[in-house]
Amino acid sequence: MKKTFLTLSFLVATLFVSAQTATKAETFDDNAPIFQFEEEVIDYGKIEQNADGNRVFKFTNSGKSPLIISNAKGSCGCTVPTYDKNTPIIPGETGEIKVKYATNRVGRFSKTITLTSNASEAKKILRIKGEVLKPTE
Repeated sequence: MKKTFLTLSFLVATLFVSAQTATKAETFDDNAPIFQFEEEVIDYGKIEQNADGNRVFKFTNSGKSPLIISNAKGSCGCTVPTYDKNTPIIPGETGEIKVKYATNRVGRFSKTITLTSNASEAKKILRIKGEVLKPTE
């Protein structure tokens, strides 16, 4: 009885996963916009406390339709992304996600920026990392 139940459970789980995979494959749009970033990780390296925390992620829309970013969210309040909310990025054109990290905090950091858009990859994760050094006085 246990073997039958386990076998049946396994079959149901396999069918469920197969159905989910098929659904995702069917929903891919060949005409969707595509993010193509120059870099997806920005390494600040070692910087002094209160140094300039501004950096820019540059990208191109390499898809076939306009790219619209609906949200950009930092993983914490110390990481603030900004972008042009009112302008779709036409295929072949470039855009920017500006990020400001609060460099008043001493120590290593690794933060993420999550973009939500109409691109083929609806959620895109970008990363910043580095180390803010303690002042030498």
